[in-house]
Amino acid sequence: MFIKIYNALITILYPLVIKRYINKRKENGKEDVKRFNERIGRPQKTRPEGRLVWLHGASVGESVSMLPLIQKILDYAPDIHVMVTTGTVTSADVMSKRLPERAFHQFIPIDNPIFTTRFVKYWHPNVALWFESEFWPAMLSSIKRKNIPLILINGRISNKSFKRWQQFDFISKELLSCFTLCLGQSEEDAYRLHVLGAANTMCLGNLKYAGLPLPIDEEKKKEFQKMSKDRLIWLASSTHNDEEIRIAKVHKRLKEKFPNLLTIIAPRHPQRGNEIKEQISKLELKSVLRSQNEKLSLQDDIYIADTIGEMGIWYDIAKIVFIGGSLIPHGGQNFIEPSRMHDAVIVGPHMHNFTDAMNRAKKADAIIQVTDTLELEEIVTQLLQNKELLEAKCSLAYNWASSEARVLDGIMDKVKGFI
Repeated sequence: MFIKIYNALITILYPLVIKRYINKRKENGKEDVKRFNERIGRPQKTRPEGRLVWLHGASVGESVSMLPLIQKILDYAPDIHVMVTTGTVTSADVMSKRLPERAFHQFIPIDNPIFTTRFVKYWHPNVALWFESEFWPAMLSSIKRKNIPLILINGRISNKSFKRWQQFDFISKELLSCFTLCLGQSEEDAYRLHVLGAANTMCLGNLKYAGLPLPIDEEKKKEFQKMSKDRLIWLASSTHNDEEIRIAKVHKRLKEKFPNLLTIIAPRHPQRGNEIKEQISKLELKSVLRSQNEKLSLQDDIYIADTIGEMGIWYDIAKIVFIGGSLIPHGGQNFIEPSRMHDAVIVGPHMHNFTDAMNRAKKADAIIQVTDTLELEEIVTQLLQNKELLEAKCSLAYNWASSEARVLDGIMDKVKGFI
């Protein structure tokens, strides 16, 4: 009943209210105007012949986490094609560069039953894999009406979301009834999905553990190494507002012990590069912006890597990595990627977005967690001074990340049954 009411309201409200909001997104560059037809369920690309597997993820992180499974699916049979949908311009750009042959990208339609029905009817995939914990009623109901198997992959229900959904369990039960199978990131997620109304739930592990190595442009890497020469390097990755200034203060103190030190800051939102540079200048530190192709000199303190798609270079160059979003109550960012790249990984006190992964990594002694910047300074000092300790921490992180990657095989075994 809820989905029917929702679909009716959206159909009525779209021309009156929602269309204005979409037009503003276009004006602000948040919609790809050239491909906007995809957002109303009118694709320009022809459906490939044979079996089609559809994977959907909202953000860059979710779409990148699909890549190992995409490759597994394509390796399974030569007649299979993969369609990936996302909702943001940034994720579309990232996926267009990283999707393998026989895989292609489309924008997810706006959640209007007219658009979603048109989309599902046109593509009619053999199976849909949903990499998102936001459930769009119009799209889910369109998939269900066509009797297309729908699997939730890497489902995550936070404690806050769980409590909110429990207040509206009649809605969650109707939405989750659209799924054939729900795979939770953790046993707790699988349990919560079951309580909220999913008929078939289980946990095979977190697919983010099985990510492919980040791409590395070897020419760009060599160019940076030539600029940085023999300097000691450490990296603060995926940082948020207020973290960069704290990292810069840590650098200033570390510089007294290591005059040759270079700190790389790769902000979570690269468009903040100029803002970060201005903040750092107030500490009387010199910084350069990668986005402006500014050359690095021996007098520069901090290199601001404010670009997209180059994180693999920084993880490969810097063997000491601090993960942002963890000094502030954001909940942390992905620390598994640098672990896979043989780095010693440090996080702050706020890692609640990765509780399950943190518990596993701590058990394997594969992560270093600090309580504040003073402790961060102390740990970085130890790692810079002690090469044997650094190598040991790098190996522990890598071995843990490699062992966790086995989750991919378990998920693929389930997916095979629906392809």
